Amino acid sequence: MGFIIFFLVFLLAGIAFLRERISGTLDRILVSSLRRGQLVFGYFLGFGLFAALQTVVIQLFLVYVLKVHTETDFPLVLLINLAIAGTSLAMGTLFSAFARNEFQLFQFIPIVIIPQVMFCGLFNLRESPLFLQYLSKIFPLTYGADALRKVMLQGAGLENVALDLAVMLGFTLLFFLLNIQVLKKYRSL
Repeated sequence: MGFIIFFLVFLLAGIAFLRERISGTLDRILVSSLRRGQLVFGYFLGFGLFAALQTVVIQLFLVYVLKVHTETDFPLVLLINLAIAGTSLAMGTLFSAFARNEFQLFQFIPIVIIPQVMFCGLFNLRESPLFLQYLSKIFPLTYGADALRKVMLQGAGLENVALDLAVMLGFTLLFFLLNIQVLKKYRSL
């Protein structure tokens, strides 16, 4: 569930932000008196609403149509998925700044998305070399998958996944700040 949300939000946010740049909308906004932080925050609010809606729809579909088993309440799983979506949104907008077109954005999939899948815990890393286990800790989806696993399979509560949520929030904040810095290449605000 978390991977599907991560992947779709990453792509949609990346494409949407890239289109804003390509169409010249970002340039027109940069002419205004907005500061970079305000601009990034505004984009995050706008894209965040769509990411949240997309997350709710995906979760509803998986739980109620596909009957994905869950041992806990719907709101906690939704909170974790929203944290995953927030991190993915921040990453998608960040990486879209380095792409000139959609094709280049799709080339980030093997660099960004595939390692998330390989190291997030979908595949058992306990038998892999220790450095790979440590490497998995630099990927945000690792913490989202861990939280979902605890909640959906073990019936854990918020107190058991608070650290995972905090780490994902930290990643989101880091990518948010990097987004602000990347905007410097468009205009010094």
